[in-house]
Amino acid sequence: MGDSAVTDRTARVLEEELVSERLTFTGPARWYIGIVTTAAILLAIKQLFNLRFGFVFLEGTYLYLLAGIFLSVTFLGFRITGRRSADIPWYDWILAILTLIVGGYFAANSDTSQQNGWEYAAPDTAMWMSIVFYLLILEGTRRAGGLILFAVVLVFSLYPTFASSVPDPLSGFTQPFTDVVPYFMISAEASFGIPMQAFGTLVIGFILFGAVLQFTGGGRFFNDLALGLVGQYRGGAGKVSIFASGFMGSMSGSVISNVLTTGAVSIPAMKSSGFTARFAAATEACASTGGVLMPPIMGATAFVMSSWLGMPYVDIMIAAAIPSALYYFGLFVQIDAYSARRSLTGLSRADLPKLGGVMRDGWPYLLVFALLIFLMTAYRWETTAPFYSVALLLLFNQVSRRDRFTAGGLVDMIVSVGRTLAEIVSILLGIGMIMGAFQATGLTGPLANELVHAAGSSTAMLLLMGALTSFIFGMGMTVTACYIFLAVVLAPALVQAGLNELAVHLFILYWGMVSFITPPVALGAFSAATLAGANPMAAAWQATRLGVVIYVIPFFFVLNPALIGQGPAAEVVPAIISAFFGVWLIAAGMQGYLAFVGTLGSGAVAIAMRVVLALAGLLVAAPFGGVMGLSTTQVSIFGLILACFPAAFAWRRRHPAEAGGRTAD
Repeated sequence: MGDSAVTDRTARVLEEELVSERLTFTGPARWYIGIVTTAAILLAIKQLFNLRFGFVFLEGTYLYLLAGIFLSVTFLGFRITGRRSADIPWYDWILAILTLIVGGYFAANSDTSQQNGWEYAAPDTAMWMSIVFYLLILEGTRRAGGLILFAVVLVFSLYPTFASSVPDPLSGFTQPFTDVVPYFMISAEASFGIPMQAFGTLVIGFILFGAVLQFTGGGRFFNDLALGLVGQYRGGAGKVSIFASGFMGSMSGSVISNVLTTGAVSIPAMKSSGFTARFAAATEACASTGGVLMPPIMGATAFVMSSWLGMPYVDIMIAAAIPSALYYFGLFVQIDAYSARRSLTGLSRADLPKLGGVMRDGWPYLLVFALLIFLMTAYRWETTAPFYSVALLLLFNQVSRRDRFTAGGLVDMIVSVGRTLAEIVSILLGIGMIMGAFQATGLTGPLANELVHAAGSSTAMLLLMGALTSFIFGMGMTVTACYIFLAVVLAPALVQAGLNELAVHLFILYWGMVSFITPPVALGAFSAATLAGANPMAAAWQATRLGVVIYVIPFFFVLNPALIGQGPAAEVVPAIISAFFGVWLIAAGMQGYLAFVGTLGSGAVAIAMRVVLALAGLLVAAPFGGVMGLSTTQVSIFGLILACFPAAFAWRRRHPAEAGGRTAD
């Protein structure tokens, strides 16, 4: 892919994201989205808090109402070309109203359809309504998810109609189209299966919490907090980007939106303090990518994972915390090493917010987060905790003089939440049909067996195949869509090979994310390069180098679940300590600077020492034995011994007189 093509694509993506950030609805569309989104939020509160007044909805009725509401909003927010726009043609209004009618039909008949088994023998009216809903979902998926995701969903949704004609191992049971579509729309194994169930129980509350947090000034608080904490140290602008983008990414769940919001401030600050444009863009791209993997919110995907595994979300959050910390630690070490080699200073104290003042003004945000985490960990109120936190946040907002909501501001926030939820629902409904296709044809089990057989019963080969598959699908799908597809196709094979199930699902999530910083797509890096005025492909390769930990950590924790907290403390603590020390050495090797020791310099010998240092880090952190007949502990010790050589080399360069002579640079 040439630089001009990359630049053109980046410009288009950046333009669409900027339009999305600034999209303002007026007139009937603004009121429609505001009213139906408010109705959906109130419906979720009634359902999740089990409030008994008025109608009592079954889960199916509840999910159909949410789908009808938010899929209709998709047709108002996305044009037929897939672009976001507030200029709504008449035919999109018709599609929106039709979606509400069809969703209402299924909601009204949810109890009857469940009792009479309509997913296997739908009456004529239900069959035709299913076909209409199917077409509306396909169109919504195309508009919100793009052509690649649409093509994947379309092919797999039609797959049950010709499954018996496909050669092994993809051969399955064939069914007529008029039987397949009602199954997709009515059963709990397809469009209204695990993804939509996760949306209705977990996603809607946390997306609302993230939106309210940002609209009430939470994003600015966390940025000021990062500035106050690390802004004055060497490379402070880059370190601020790590913390600020991490906080924002966890709330937004979108890499590109994160780049656009925090990068607009952090990238100029980094460039003005001595970072090259390429390095500044790479730093922001890596920091924004990691935010989606960082607890406590992690975007929508972690909530789907929670429902998929039947595991409390707080367990997913705790498991994801250690790999996320390792990733950001590696990024921090590289930025510090880069700054040390270039003698970069921190930001001027006079230009930084006072930490005391930041805490005095922003302590309510920390209290809200504390409440959220306390309710999730102590009481396991995962479905309701974000609503309590939103209520407390709104209370603080109205008491505070700063960022206080006006009536117009409240409507803007609700409309923004509606657009975000509509995009998620459209994608989840489409991806659900892929799940339904595998269930309808009975393909999931045999496919897992075939993958294990193709890997020759080699766990290492199966993991490499899984990483490559995740990376490829991550290039064309959203993170959530990629994860759900691979959870159906790939995860069972990895689990069948004897790997920890939670570690496997985090593994495919991580590898589905790497495409945002890895060429040839690298949309996160390309978007940041556009803001920085850097060469897009050069920024992408720099991001690949900076984010090196994201490529190795998934292999570490899938082979040693202690790195996601799975196991006794006697195993978890040493594994974490070894991993952090190993990541420090890997990051130091990538930049050629070992903190507290010195720089490795340049030249052939220095490059060799950098390779040795990175290899030593891999051995220290590696969760496997059997290398040269050594145990896991012995491999780590060997890595430490190996690290002594580049450390001694760097020390001699820094103290040539004590080493007995001069050392060439």
